[in-house]
Amino acid sequence: MDIRIGQGIDFHQLTEDPSRPLMLGGVEIPGNLALKGHSDADVILHAITDAILGALALGDLGEFFPDTDPAFKNADSARLLDTVLQEMQQRGYRVQNVDVTLIGERPKVSPFRPQIKKKVASLLAIREESTGIKATTTEKMGFLGRSEGLGCLAVILLVQ
Repeated sequence: MDIRIGQGIDFHQLTEDPSRPLMLGGVEIPGNLALKGHSDADVILHAITDAILGALALGDLGEFFPDTDPAFKNADSARLLDTVLQEMQQRGYRVQNVDVTLIGERPKVSPFRPQIKKKVASLLAIREESTGIKATTTEKMGFLGRSEGLGCLAVILLVQ
């Protein structure tokens, strides 16, 4: 059995924009906060997608889905993830488990964690028990601590 481990990371600027939904892990988080980006800027799905690309040695999110391509303007990150999952499946791999850490001061994600976990597990076609969704702050340090953005780290295990 061949196994591959991938790590992904993503950051997006946080803003107040009631006209743009805040998407985290494929779940819309209510309120006035939004993330700036060419696509829907879902940092969780971007980090997971990047981790899969890394595990498969296919480059990174920016190479696969360049922000200079108008086709990806306001793109649903779940669709981007699905494209990469198809690439993974064509190579004979499947996701075994994923571990995600969202980094930022706001929004508080604990009320939405069960929904995010369920959605991510569904998108990856794995059990919720194989889906780690965590959140942390930077104790008010740096740009994330000043609530200027959100970051996300993801580690994924693929098996053949």
